[in-house]
Amino acid sequence: MPANPFRTAAAAVLFASVLTACATNPVTGRRELALMSEAQEIELGRQTDAEIRKTMGLYNDPELQRYVQQIGLKLAASSERPHLPWSFAVVDSPAINAFAVPGGFIYLTRGILPFLDDEAELAGVIGHEIGHVTARHTVAAYSRQTAAGVGLGVLGIFIPAVGQAAPIAEVGLGALFLKYGRDDEREADRLGVAYNARNGWDPAGVGGMLTTLSRLEEASGERRGVPNWLSTHPAPADRVEEIQELVAEAKKTSTASVTNEQAFLRQIDGIIFGDSPEKGVVRGADFLHSALRFAMRFPEGWPISNTDAQVTAKRPNADHYVLLELVPAQGGSIEQIAQQQMAKAGFRPVSGGRTRINGLDAVVATYSGTLQGLGQTGARAAHILHGDRVYLLVGLAPAAQFNAVTATFDQAIGSFRPLTAAQAAAIRPNRVDLYTARAGDTWQRISSRASEGNLRPSTLAIMNNYEPSQPPRAGDQLKIVVAG
Repeated sequence: MPANPFRTAAAAVLFASVLTACATNPVTGRRELALMSEAQEIELGRQTDAEIRKTMGLYNDPELQRYVQQIGLKLAASSERPHLPWSFAVVDSPAINAFAVPGGFIYLTRGILPFLDDEAELAGVIGHEIGHVTARHTVAAYSRQTAAGVGLGVLGIFIPAVGQAAPIAEVGLGALFLKYGRDDEREADRLGVAYNARNGWDPAGVGGMLTTLSRLEEASGERRGVPNWLSTHPAPADRVEEIQELVAEAKKTSTASVTNEQAFLRQIDGIIFGDSPEKGVVRGADFLHSALRFAMRFPEGWPISNTDAQVTAKRPNADHYVLLELVPAQGGSIEQIAQQQMAKAGFRPVSGGRTRINGLDAVVATYSGTLQGLGQTGARAAHILHGDRVYLLVGLAPAAQFNAVTATFDQAIGSFRPLTAAQAAAIRPNRVDLYTARAGDTWQRISSRASEGNLRPSTLAIMNNYEPSQPPRAGDQLKIVVAG
């Protein structure tokens, strides 16, 4: 949870002038309706790029950024639209994703990189996203979402967000990620294979990355914060088979076979895996924030989602939530802030008042209200003053179940505590490291030893292009996650 919540993206240019003329698609050569001119497309991309960089932030590794940019520019130069102002960047998100916006602006999350095996797979991901731009899929998808009123997302206070029945991990930034149809995906796959082959990278890298990412479907909740690649790039089983056919065709006319595995591994050796201290880190049931200097403990066994708007824990198989948010700056006493914010969310106070939590001034109260999707809802909310900021920590449950979980909510609220400068400085992110497998190693043993159990063994296996049921082979170089 960063100190500054997401603001709306500046993209008003989209429909400033909707053109009804026809234009030639650069990839297919077919005449089609031009929803916006190329100049408008580029301007939209530039405005959105500025907002993405401001909101998500770039990963702080200049050498890695140059590496990705060089690969992207080489691929784009051989595409059907080499004249676009192409830009390629790694954003500081633990999600497993890559995405493009109109005009040639393409992003990879740092979270996707450890799940790629070599440079050919990296080029395959980038080439696939280039394909969405060159075939103007981004323009069409953006136009559809805007026409449907989706836009680029606005984050409000999170209590209403729970009632909108939206996946918690995708509230807000989720609308940034354009969703494509199956035909668009197949075309982007074909273009990605072609771009790899034209530039010397093994076209099989496209299939390799798709196979690995497809294996992650069952573990898609492992990296949170923004939607994962599979939620924006649907990957049915037959699409993996189609990729193999495209690769076989490409190899008939191309000798491209470069993978550059070691060069790629050098670039991701040491990359942050999972949450970063600047945005808060999850350690088991604990959430720790070094920049804001606080910590708390969520209920044991409740999966935690750390997004750009909020930190959320949801009880498995129940509509019970514990949510944490930084309250927008406003004047007045802490009692006034609590009253105004809960009233804005549609909740009325039942009981409670001023107290202290681990030395911090707070208002803790029980509220009653109605949320879409939950109906009559009970809330146990704490507004906590820490430094010059107010935090809202709230437990939510349907009214009929609320009393049964109030003690659990109070336990989470009571765990909120300030950190000393030394404690905050001691928070370290998990990082990717390279490890040579030994005889007798198992994914469970490696995961427990290296990441202190913070990474599922199945996810570690998939990260290394193994089926989860396959044990690591002695002598193989593996990507592991080392605990902070």
